[in-house]
Amino acid sequence: MIEDKRKRLVQDLKKKGYLENSGVIKSFETVPRENFIPSKYEKQAYVDRPLSIGEGQTISAPSMIAIMLEVLKVEEGQKILEIGTGSGYNAALMAEMVGEEGKIYSVERLSEVAEFGRKNLEDAGYGGIVDVIVGDGTTGLGREAPFDRIIVTACAPKVSDSLIEQLKVDGILAAPVGSHYRGQRLLEVEKVAKGDTEINRHTSCAFVPLIGQDGWDEGEVR
Repeated sequence: MIEDKRKRLVQDLKKKGYLENSGVIKSFETVPRENFIPSKYEKQAYVDRPLSIGEGQTISAPSMIAIMLEVLKVEEGQKILEIGTGSGYNAALMAEMVGEEGKIYSVERLSEVAEFGRKNLEDAGYGGIVDVIVGDGTTGLGREAPFDRIIVTACAPKVSDSLIEQLKVDGILAAPVGSHYRGQRLLEVEKVAKGDTEINRHTSCAFVPLIGQDGWDEGEVR
C-alpha cells in the first residue's frame, strides 16, 4: 500500500540522518506526496528523487526537502513566506507544522503551476492555511511582511535584500544560492538584528533557477 511506502521513506530518511525534528517527521508521515505530483508518477511518489511537474519545474527529492525544513526550524503559529509554490507539497508540509494558528504565503511566478499547487493544497485540506499568489517572489511579499521564516525553493544568484528586510529579527531564511543547475549551496540566514545577519552554509544542491527582478533574468537561463 502507498501508506506503507510513505512509512518506509520516512524511516529511511531518519536512518540516513535527513529527518530529526519531530515536527518535520510528523509532517512527512502525514502529507500524501502522491497527491502533489502528476498522476503518471504516482508509483514514484516515495522514491527519493525529484520529479517533473511540468512547465520546466520539479518537486524536489524528499531528502532535499527534509534538509531545508530541518534548517528552517518551523514552529507552530508562525507566518511563513515561500518563494516557489510548485506542486504545493512543501507548503503542505509546513502547514502541518504551523497548524491552524499559522499562515503560509506562497508566491509562484507561473500561473499554470500556481493553479496546480493551489488545487493540490485545497484538495488536501490546506487551503485555509496556505495562500497561493501569482507574482515575482524574488522581491518577497511586502504587504504581508514581516515573516518568521522565509524559504526559497529555486536557486538565486544571491539572497536578495528585499527578502532579508521582510524577515523578522530572530527569523530564519533558507535558500539555495549559486549558479543555475551547478555550484549551488543551501544557505541558512538568521537575522540577528536589524541590518545584521549570520549565514550558515549547508549542503550542495541542484534547484531550478529563481527568475525575477532579484533573481535570474529569464534570458540568462535559456
